[in-house]
Amino acid sequence: MTVRALAGLAVGDFRERVRRPVYAVTLLAAVGLGRLAVPDADSRWGVIDVGGNRGVYNSAWVGTATALAGALWLTAGGFYVVRGAIVRDDTTGVGQVLAATPLRSAGYLAAKFLSNLLVLASMLGVLAGTALVRQLLAGEDRSVDPVALLAPFLLIALPVLAVAAAAAVLFETVPPLRAGFGNVLWFGPALLIAIGGQSAHAPFGGLGVQHAVPSLRRALEEQQLAYDQGGFSIGLTETEHPLHPFRWDGAPLTGGFLLARLALFLLAAAAAVLPALWFGRFDRTAGRPKAAEGKVEEQLPWKEREFMWLPGTVPVRAGAFGRLLAGEARILVQGVPRTWWTVVAGLSAAVFAVPERAVGGLLLPVLWLWPVLLWSRLGSQQAEHGLAELLGAHPAPRRRLLAEWAAGVLLTALTGLAPLLRMLAAGDGAGAAHWLGGPLLVPSLALALGVVSRGHRLFQALYLPLWYLLVNRVAAVDFMGAARTAGHPDGPHPLLVAALSAALLAAAALAAEARRGRAG
Repeated sequence: MTVRALAGLAVGDFRERVRRPVYAVTLLAAVGLGRLAVPDADSRWGVIDVGGNRGVYNSAWVGTATALAGALWLTAGGFYVVRGAIVRDDTTGVGQVLAATPLRSAGYLAAKFLSNLLVLASMLGVLAGTALVRQLLAGEDRSVDPVALLAPFLLIALPVLAVAAAAAVLFETVPPLRAGFGNVLWFGPALLIAIGGQSAHAPFGGLGVQHAVPSLRRALEEQQLAYDQGGFSIGLTETEHPLHPFRWDGAPLTGGFLLARLALFLLAAAAAVLPALWFGRFDRTAGRPKAAEGKVEEQLPWKEREFMWLPGTVPVRAGAFGRLLAGEARILVQGVPRTWWTVVAGLSAAVFAVPERAVGGLLLPVLWLWPVLLWSRLGSQQAEHGLAELLGAHPAPRRRLLAEWAAGVLLTALTGLAPLLRMLAAGDGAGAAHWLGGPLLVPSLALALGVVSRGHRLFQALYLPLWYLLVNRVAAVDFMGAARTAGHPDGPHPLLVAALSAALLAAAALAAEARRGRAG
């Protein structure tokens, strides 16, 4: 395969993917991240903290701070945006067409890696533009140095994004990681990159933090400013006072650092084409028993079999909602093995054996992480399995959407029932009130994101970091009351969570109505 053909395949795939709603959502998130990386001068919130200080908003500081924040966000969240291309080629039949051409597996995988990288690099480009705008609006130093502004995006962020692009290809070629389990599993390596990548011993320079730290320390010493014990930190944090500005003109580029970043990029590219050793070239018969013939219903995907009864067999009347809800609940949990429920039962039993403080702070968050793959089906599985037109014929689409949401509410309440009972038995009325945020907010968020993006990955990409912040006692996002002070939950008031849930449910209904209107 020629380089020109490989590039054409990658660019064509890139163009197809940037038309998807999830791409636009991620771009908006990237713009918001750029805003957080360079907050207002008097803000006590920030992403980069150099021992109680921050750089004057010149090109070097704005570019470096935004690139580091982008490396963190796009490595974790960008993975969910770019993965799915190989599976999509398989399910749509495009893969079988490509398999009949002289295209080799290594070339195909290289094209997917380049396409993934183009998508992530385009988001990085939006971040770079946001950084320029933030520098000019901040007004502390409006002289633009293009090299100082853009070099961090190319040398710090892009090699790390290449790792995410390669991981997306690798996960899709390993059967156990191809589906939702791989989406959840990726959050672990993403955290390792985010935390371990800041270490001075991180391979290939990690996130690139340590490349900048020596020059930052020297700049502080030259300006006779204190370097607090906190050192250099990355992450959304609130400080007691606004960070003190100091002048920093960027880190010098050394040959060792450049070689390390190039090596990281090449290693990622090699990992992306490594699956060519076992990639099955879209052979649907590989590993599949020959006795696949049978009834037409048995040959349909399970979701199509389950949805077949909806439009024609459910009468539209008030008493039918119970049957509709039962059907949606059955669809939501269809295919879940008994071991899944065994884990829920074991965790629920443990609720009554641990100290009371561990119920809301530990076991409830674990129980409300376990169904993440099921929640992500809300609002998305119809589109992902080609059933949107079939369900569009349902005589009561709003009622069906409400039943789908209610099924998510029931699942959330069921998995968190044991902690609620323990709270009620202990007279913990405040904890029980905050508990209600889970059954209301999680299904509403999953449904809204599923309807808007028409996929399951956006919810998984957002809920996992949200859950991570929650278990790390970030009160602003603690909708389930895990963080407490003197026994009282620190999170948002339950009424505020309920209002947000209602807004998300309304947004899902409006998005679904707008899509039906365009389809009609």
